[in-house]
Order: sequence, then C-alpha cells, then structure tokens
Amino acid sequence: MKKLLLGLAIAAGVAACATTTSPTGRTQYVGAVSQDQLNQMGALAFAETKAKTPQSKDARQLTYVRCVVSALVRELPANSGQGTAWDAAVFVNDEPNAFALPGGKVGVYTGIFKAARNQDQLAAVIGHEIGHVIAHHHDERITRQMMAQGALGVAGGLVGAGYGDAAANTTTQLGSIAAQGFFLLPNSRDQETEADIVGQDLMAKAGFDPRAAVNLWQNMMGAGGNRPPQWLSTHPDPKARIGELQARANGLLPRYEQARASGRTPHCG
Repeated sequence: MKKLLLGLAIAAGVAACATTTSPTGRTQYVGAVSQDQLNQMGALAFAETKAKTPQSKDARQLTYVRCVVSALVRELPANSGQGTAWDAAVFVNDEPNAFALPGGKVGVYTGIFKAARNQDQLAAVIGHEIGHVIAHHHDERITRQMMAQGALGVAGGLVGAGYGDAAANTTTQLGSIAAQGFFLLPNSRDQETEADIVGQDLMAKAGFDPRAAVNLWQNMMGAGGNRPPQWLSTHPDPKARIGELQARANGLLPRYEQARASGRTPHCG
C-alpha cells in the first residue's frame, strides 16, 4: 500500500507538469521544478564540484574558457532565462569533458584541451553544454524521471496488492530496466542531438567556425575507447554524429560569415 500511495503521489505531482516545444520542435514534458529551483540546484552542484575537485591553477586556462563562454552567452536568446553573467571553472581531470548547469555555470575538465585544440573546437564543446541548459534538458530529465518513478510505483503497488511483495519488487526492477532502455535513454539521445544543433548554431552566431564541431568529434574518436551499443548509450553514434554536424556546418557558414563581418571575431587564444 505504501508503494502504491507513493506512486500515486508522484504521478499526481507530475500531472501538473506542462507540455512545451523544444528549440528543434520536439515535444517536451517539463515543469516538475521551477526555474528558480533549477538555478539553485545548479549553483549547489557547481559549489559541490568545486569543493570536491581540484581546480586548475593555470590562470591562462580559466581566462581562455571564460572568453569562450562570454562570447557564446552574448548570443543567447532573450527568453533563455539565463542572462549573460555566467560563471566558469576549470577542473583538474584527465577526462575530456565539460558541463553547463542552470543558473549560468560552466565547468571544463583539463582533459578536454587534448581534444579541443583551438578556440573554435572549445566553443563547440561549451556551446553543446550550454545548449542543454537553454533547451531545458535538466528540467525535462527531472520530469521524466519522476514520471517513470510514478508509473513504476503504481505498477508495483497494484501487483503487490494481488500477488505479494516479491512480485511487486520484481515488477519494479524489470520496469526500471525497461524504463531505462526504452524511455529515459532514448530521450537522452534526443537531448544530445538537440544540444548539438543548438550549440552549433550558437557558436556560428558568436563568430566561431561551426565546422570545428566536426574536427572536435574526429579528435574525440581518435582518442579511442570502448562504446556500449547505441541503444544503451546516452549519446548518438559518433560516426553518425559527425555526419550530421558536417551537414549542419555547411548550412551555418553564411551565419558564421555574417557574424565575422559584423565584428564578432573572438580572440580567446
């Protein structure tokens, strides 16, 4: 009964969420938390990362990252809700990665400099991460997670009422696996593709060469490493991703050239 009531409570909370359209026209379910709450969560996560992960002592690296971030966020749409006063940090970590959080926070790992070998390639990384934020992907993930938990709680409770706790636990476990494979992960791949689209457009507007996104992923692939099957991955297949980035880059060249002609020529180093 407790599981059933919990599931019903979560489902009732999610029922109040809104349906909206993403920057690429995809239907999104959002609203499980407010923008202020998302910003607070982002600030807390950023502070926690700073407390637990050493930061680079190379002032040039931080200046470099902040320059790229500033150039990108100046091009954010007015309705993004994120403003242009973003904070950035460089963390000592060999993993080639970066992240952006609601509330205007960007973190870059020192390992990314091995793959992002110039300012345009770094802009491709950071633009992609900022794309997640302005496309409300954090809100969407939280909302979808709550929806999945609510559905599993209701299913487990109903099975448990008829067949006992053991059957309820099995239902919840199997349902969790199914939710990951067919509900949560596919949505994450959609988000990754969407962040590519938003980020590549953003970098072209800011005067960074959108073709650098292709070079970045070629560098990432060159670094090697094993990948899980695509249907179990939260990221699109790298080869397919590079093809899509290349196709979009060609279409974004006029926007990039217009930005450069208008004086948006970043000199971040």
